[in-house]
Amino acid sequence: MRWRGLSGVLSSQACTLSANRLLTVAVPWLVLDRTGSAAQAGLVVACQVLPYAFTQWLAGPLLDRIGPRRISAAGDVTSAFVLLIPAVFGTPPLWLLTVMLVVVGCADGPASAAKRLLVPFAAADAGQSTARGVGLATAVERTATAAGTALAGWLVATLGGDRALWVAAAMLGVATLIVTLTVTDPVRDRGHDDETYLDRLRTGTTFLRGSPALRAVTAMFVVTNLLDQALMAVLLPIWARAGGHDATVVGLALSTVGLASIASALVSAGFGARLPRRATYLIGVLSSGPTRILVLALGLPPEAVIAVYALAGIGSGLFNPLLETLQVELIPAALRGRVQTLISAWAWAGIPIGGLFGAVLLNLGGMRTALWVCGLAYLVAVLRPAWRVDWSLPVAAEGVGSTYRTGLLTAAAPEPKEKGRLRMSVPRADFAAKVPAHRR
Repeated sequence: MRWRGLSGVLSSQACTLSANRLLTVAVPWLVLDRTGSAAQAGLVVACQVLPYAFTQWLAGPLLDRIGPRRISAAGDVTSAFVLLIPAVFGTPPLWLLTVMLVVVGCADGPASAAKRLLVPFAAADAGQSTARGVGLATAVERTATAAGTALAGWLVATLGGDRALWVAAAMLGVATLIVTLTVTDPVRDRGHDDETYLDRLRTGTTFLRGSPALRAVTAMFVVTNLLDQALMAVLLPIWARAGGHDATVVGLALSTVGLASIASALVSAGFGARLPRRATYLIGVLSSGPTRILVLALGLPPEAVIAVYALAGIGSGLFNPLLETLQVELIPAALRGRVQTLISAWAWAGIPIGGLFGAVLLNLGGMRTALWVCGLAYLVAVLRPAWRVDWSLPVAAEGVGSTYRTGLLTAAAPEPKEKGRLRMSVPRADFAAKVPAHRR
């Protein structure tokens, strides 16, 4: 029974992530079948993606006040009902499909953030460390990305785009049922009676602004996500075409990254808490970030590129759970909804302009220059947090599940930093003595 909550959260994540991957394939295909316009397909997809990060940030205070379980269920069931419109009224016109996806994006953002917040709580209830819970969640995400996309292609080819939306709705309905039956909300932050929604939103912003460690990690997310989008949307396809390669090489390289990251995320779940943090971070980010770009700049053959991308997948599965664990440890439990959703919103900020940035670099300096600029910028971005964050374990985080209890007891302001180092916050004894222990 101790694993019930964690199993429920992970199963629910698998369903919703698979549904989202299904939509990324089914919706553009549906629009292309209807209009034949790639521009309209991209516009409709953007209408789902753009509200996703913005509504996560807006939902932060509600996640802390109402609880992530309810918001997860409400978001998934809303998306499910919206996607069932074609089953009731037939194939929707393009304007209605666009509105549907706007609503799905608005509902899915808070629901995804809610499941992310539930992972450390459920891991603690299962007697597991935050690192193990986050590692398992990362493995689920990477598996859903690989398997969900393949399933989406098969469903669209066999059932058509309209019926594929029904399958996505069914997955979201199952996710709602799982969360409702298996997950318990953590203790919620009731706050002060006179604290308004905007006050709570400002509290999250103030905390992030006052934590140099979190600021360094957030800035790294902004830059690397922008460069990743430039690579995926522009540089990698152009590199393949310029070298006389077809889309098979690109697909194989990306699939290799996904499969390797699943394996390393499972390793992180099993042994991540024992690994030296700074070394793990450096190995992970250096192997998974700038190497994917610089290997293209060096003009190596496709076989070498695929091998480097396999190593990149291994690194990605190692350092992403570590960064998630770091955020859990640095942010008090009462503020996680507000602060983590704000970090996510910033992380998404560079994605919409990433493709444009890559295209501008190509036009200004050509392929090789664009790749070197992006690769070196990626290197600088990932190295900064390595020396701006104290990666040592918090004092109270040595036992299983103690990271969760630390978050409950930590004061809502960052600890003073030592000269040149940023310390992870730990509970004060006088504050901890006044707070009842949460259920094991």
